[in-house]
Amino acid sequence: MAAPHRQSRLSNALFAAPYLVVFIALLVVPLIWGIYLSLQKADLFGLYGFTGWTNYARVLNDALFWQSVRNTLLFVVVTVPILVGIGLFLGLALNARTGGAAFMRGVYFSSTVLSVTIVTLIWRFVFIPGDGLLSLAFQAMGWQPIGFLSTEGWSLFSVGVATVWWCIGLPMILILAALQQIPGDLYEAAALDNASRWRTFTRVTLPQIRGTLILVATIQIVMQFQLFGQAQLMTNGGPNGTSRPMVLYIYRAAFENWDVGQGAAASELLFLIILVAAMGQYWVTSRGPRT
Repeated sequence: MAAPHRQSRLSNALFAAPYLVVFIALLVVPLIWGIYLSLQKADLFGLYGFTGWTNYARVLNDALFWQSVRNTLLFVVVTVPILVGIGLFLGLALNARTGGAAFMRGVYFSSTVLSVTIVTLIWRFVFIPGDGLLSLAFQAMGWQPIGFLSTEGWSLFSVGVATVWWCIGLPMILILAALQQIPGDLYEAAALDNASRWRTFTRVTLPQIRGTLILVATIQIVMQFQLFGQAQLMTNGGPNGTSRPMVLYIYRAAFENWDVGQGAAASELLFLIILVAAMGQYWVTSRGPRT
């Protein structure tokens, strides 16, 4: 009996091997290499010696780094609830087996397949001063146009609007899939009890899709902490760094200032922030009664 058992374990290991190889090669090795680089004096041409925690001290003492941290945290705190909320609303609205609902799902999901370059180009046409759609609309109503991409307080808002439009498809599809897995018997029982729509939603629908909502929120936290392309292409981090996220700070440190050690140190700090935020969000939202 021992031989078949060992053969079964070997088959399972071989089945999982391709994923493990990719996981180690693309995630574990870069993480370890990044930690190693963060402890070195390094540029794009090579390593010049071990420096210990010097790179981390430089990053933590850099006012621009803390500004990027504040920008990123504000961006995540605002966009993630909006993405989850709109995704839930669209999932509920389009949870119907009709041709119109299927068409609208495709419409809302279509933005997700676009590249960041196309997305930012579209929204630059909306926000750009002078000839942008919003500027023309403001002028038509007799209002003073706002320089959304070049005004402090509005630049990060503009990046957030473009990001929500771009990313809304995935939360919608995940929540919609969860809604379609809810047994119909539960809604029939609620109808027999004369439960209102709101009571059915809060006592039947939400508990049944709780796990999916947690998953969507966790995915969006991880994704939005990695904000980069939209901010770089729409505002270039300006004005005065008010829309510069952490990843753009890392990019400039490593590839514009040629300080790979400092960039690696900042990236490891970003990894820790994402890990703490995602695990904290999961711990908070997963507590509660299970149904």
